[in-house]
Amino acid sequence: MFAIPEQFSNATKANFESQFALFSSLTNKAFEGVEKFVDLNITAAKASLEESSVATKQLLAAKDPQEFFTLTAAQAQPAAEKAIAYGRHLASIASGTGAEFSKAAESQIAETNRKVISLVDEVSKNAPAGSESAVALFKSALNNANAGYEQFTKSAKAAAETFEANVNAAVNQFTTAANGAKKQ
Repeated sequence: MFAIPEQFSNATKANFESQFALFSSLTNKAFEGVEKFVDLNITAAKASLEESSVATKQLLAAKDPQEFFTLTAAQAQPAAEKAIAYGRHLASIASGTGAEFSKAAESQIAETNRKVISLVDEVSKNAPAGSESAVALFKSALNNANAGYEQFTKSAKAAAETFEANVNAAVNQFTTAANGAKKQ
């Protein structure tokens, strides 16, 4: 007689543990993404500082305006290429972190769904006579929620792919524009 409340108590405890595991996993993934982003920015800032110092020395050493403008034009192309590389690396970090988020969430949600379905099946075995329609209604609601989650996951993946494609298209347009400016 007390089996059903114990089952719900155990299921609630397992659900909280699963949510905590998901939160911990997502937090770790977020910190890893931020760490990569900070690393990229520190590396880019160091390189930029060194290159700016060298470029400034070269420009200050120019003997006439023609040499000054030639040096300025020569430095524009490498700067554009570095900006493109930075953008691609940044997009890669964002895309990778998003994929890790999705992977961790899908894993935890699948495990939680498995536990809930198992609990519902166990409780339905011990349900009093006449409650079959309520159990069927609950199972139907659970299946609808799972279908909604699957649709949401597909939409989120499509949005992430679209974002990545847009970033790549923007980087490619910038590359084309930079190459066109170089030729002129």
